[in-house]
Amino acid sequence: MSLAVLASGTLIGLEMIAVRVEVHIAPGLPSFQVVGLPDAGVRESRERVRSAIVSSGFDFPAARITVNLAPADVPKESGRFDLPIALGVLLASGQISDATAVSGERLPVAVQDFVFAGELSLTGAVVPSGAALAFALGVQRHYAERILFYPCLSAKQAAHIPQLKVVGVSTLTETVALLSGQQTMQFAQPAPMTERAASTSCLCMSEVYGQQQARFALELAASGGHSLLMSGPPGVGKSMLAQRLPTLLPPLRTQQQLEVAVLKQLSGNATDALFTEQPPFRAPHHSCTMAAMVGGGRQLRPGEITLAHHGVLFMDELPEFDRRVLESLREPLETGEVVISRANQRGCFPARFQLIAAMNPCPCGYFGHPKIACRCTPEKIDRYRAKLSGPLLDRIDLYLVLPFEETFPTPDVAVEDSSTIRQRVQRCQQRQYQRQGMLNASLQGEALDRYAALRPEALQLMENAMRKWAWSVRVVQRLRRVARTIADMQQSEH
Repeated sequence: MSLAVLASGTLIGLEMIAVRVEVHIAPGLPSFQVVGLPDAGVRESRERVRSAIVSSGFDFPAARITVNLAPADVPKESGRFDLPIALGVLLASGQISDATAVSGERLPVAVQDFVFAGELSLTGAVVPSGAALAFALGVQRHYAERILFYPCLSAKQAAHIPQLKVVGVSTLTETVALLSGQQTMQFAQPAPMTERAASTSCLCMSEVYGQQQARFALELAASGGHSLLMSGPPGVGKSMLAQRLPTLLPPLRTQQQLEVAVLKQLSGNATDALFTEQPPFRAPHHSCTMAAMVGGGRQLRPGEITLAHHGVLFMDELPEFDRRVLESLREPLETGEVVISRANQRGCFPARFQLIAAMNPCPCGYFGHPKIACRCTPEKIDRYRAKLSGPLLDRIDLYLVLPFEETFPTPDVAVEDSSTIRQRVQRCQQRQYQRQGMLNASLQGEALDRYAALRPEALQLMENAMRKWAWSVRVVQRLRRVARTIADMQQSEH
């Protein structure tokens, strides 16, 4: 046959778009063209495919070869089209055939049950092309019943996707042998997920002396998934407390580990510990740009708020961040996702993170300090605090002022370690998941009215406070969520 059609796909952000790889071979002067809005990396596949086919012992057709990547209006990126293009050339030129013969003719292999992706080296080896998990997740959504042919190094990762059958291949020759029936297909088995990262073992709440109110606030924030803003002079332990919050959080569930691994790999910063039970902890510098915080780029990549999904986003020196960066947090804090639009691309990334922020009370840091005089003028303090808008502060559940402690903290008094507190936090969160299927910080609308209902006397008190201090409805909802968490910590229904 002179025409072959295979299934593949391309990634735009976190979303995979199904792509048909159509290869046509016609008589004429030898040429090799790739159409369908390919980028430079896809156009370069012509040379890789040619060398891989010859190195694998096949003949490269001396004819006019046209490769169409449909749909034509979707940009195509990365080298994962190498494998389907090479197979298409071999199919269209009749070099791959099934083991079944009819009327003395060998039939071409049926490829409608498969999806192909993988970059080819010049020697014919199939190598990973990046974002393996995100692509495999898209295959599971778009090609539910098909088998994915994937590089061996990525197949074990992709096998973690539920209800997805993956066959790992290491060379073009092996792929042809599997399709021809010369070798038996064996589905890849998922690699074991790693244990809780050892890096957290050096941080423990037992190292925090004093600040009993702050310790309770941190446990409260961890128990309900609430955002927290800490204010206090330098050296009172704001950063120290924030860095130990992940040690109080329960280990990630299997599905959460998978989601975090997908985002980590998509960002291009994946390490050997791709799967980990440890919740993410992101601490961007206050010079962080809008694109670095939210995400974007020519090829859509997740930003810090997405990489903190199912984990903690710690923003130290909060007023020092650019105003636009701070305001970009408003929608993700409310909806748990961020939508990025560029010239010809639009992507939606998850961003359900726990915001922990720290700030000084003034630019010099000593406003209200009992021993050190503040050097800031009232106007300077007002400008400093005005960097945090009302709508942003309205979305932060807990506000904590850490006082300067004049007594020197000593380790003589026994304090709880992170493991003990984490057990309480885990029981509290299990109570919330069993009751409502989510943490209290995510309660909205009808669910909030149902699971955080107020008694008549409490409702009257709340209405009086709203009128006296001009509270918004969002503030009242925050109070109800926090109150629900305190009740859960005390194992109380009300």
